[in-house]
Amino acid sequence: MSKNVKGAFLTLMGGVCWGLSGSMGQYLFDVKGMDAHWLVPIRLGAAGIILLLYSFLHNRRQTLEVWKGKDDRLQLIVYGLLGVSLCQYLYFRTIQLSSAAVGTILQDLSPIFILLVECIRFHRRPSFNEISAIVLALTGVYLLTTHGTKGDAVPINALITGVCCAVTVMIYNVVPEKLLQKYPVTVLQGWAFLMGSVFFAIVFHIWTYSYTPDFVSILGICFVVLVGNVMAFPLYMAGVHLIGPEKGILYGFSEPATAAIVTVTIFGSSFTVYDLIGFVCIFAMLALISRKKKD
Repeated sequence: MSKNVKGAFLTLMGGVCWGLSGSMGQYLFDVKGMDAHWLVPIRLGAAGIILLLYSFLHNRRQTLEVWKGKDDRLQLIVYGLLGVSLCQYLYFRTIQLSSAAVGTILQDLSPIFILLVECIRFHRRPSFNEISAIVLALTGVYLLTTHGTKGDAVPINALITGVCCAVTVMIYNVVPEKLLQKYPVTVLQGWAFLMGSVFFAIVFHIWTYSYTPDFVSILGICFVVLVGNVMAFPLYMAGVHLIGPEKGILYGFSEPATAAIVTVTIFGSSFTVYDLIGFVCIFAMLALISRKKKD
């Protein structure tokens, strides 16, 4: 299997895992009455412990070594808190405020922010294709969030958290470039999840919540932990390491596609022609940005 094919497959499967996890999150919020502020710290903590135990058993030295260097430590904190963990909270909060399909498609605006960072970093102007991609992204989001009507089909707070989630995706795609060359993905993800769990548990005071999950809810939590964290992030980040963040995000479009299919077929949500056009616009945006630039 070639490097490109392997990277594409890994990011594709990572996206599918995220899509399924987001749909399960919607079920836990809508049917089981769970709150994202309670679920996210628990999910991150469980996933972090699992990945760190695995890393410690297979690579004890690198599991601890990542904290020794000042630069590595700073990158890990930014990557773990402002990237991975904040992304998890904003993603599930958007789903709670709207739906899994909306949460995942708004998250996929991240290439626009990666593009902006790249233009600033290399002091260049965006190309015609890149400007076209931005227009397509804005058009797609408008159609998806309003369903082609003048009214707001998606709450404004869900739109804000979804766009902010896209910014955090940019952070965890761009920041760990050097870290991924030195440490296994499971080590970085494990520490990122554990840091986020402690941080959000303190911020949200989860010990004050009176929610008690039933057996089905516990199974749902296990699903989002194992599929959405333990499997999805390592698969996706390993793919990004092989083919780069631009192509990785293109294949990651499997996430909103999966979430949309589940949302429509399982939850019975409407899917209008405007939604379809919006999806096509955002996929076209991803395709344009992911194309190799020609001199």
